[in-house]
Amino acid sequence: QAPLVESGGGSVQAGGSLRLSCQASGSTFVSNYMAWFRQAPGKERDGVASIDENGFTWYSASAKGRFTISKGDAENTVFLQMNNLNPEDTAMYYCAADDGRSSSDYYDDNDPEKYSYWGQGTQVTVSS
Repeated sequence: QAPLVESGGGSVQAGGSLRLSCQASGSTFVSNYMAWFRQAPGKERDGVASIDENGFTWYSASAKGRFTISKGDAENTVFLQMNNLNPEDTAMYYCAADDGRSSSDYYDDNDPEKYSYWGQGTQVTVSS
């Protein structure tokens, strides 16, 4: 069972918006970093955005200015607001979280090795 659950994916026209949600499935889940990655067919999994326990955020070059990552009111809840979507954004989007250990600080925010927990993914498809 995946400890993280994503939702909010779907099919939209270019220029449209989607809001992805991610929640921990366990009541005792703790993390210092949460992030969104995406993976298109035939491509590697790439970081999109991340947020740490202090609210510091990181965005990929393509996401910056269009996407916004934010924490929810509930602990270990994160959202990704995606605006002005284009067909290049089409991918499976995954939520990720670290295990709350200090060793996670060693890795960059966009490094998958930083994160111990992953959701099943939610598909985003953008048509022209």
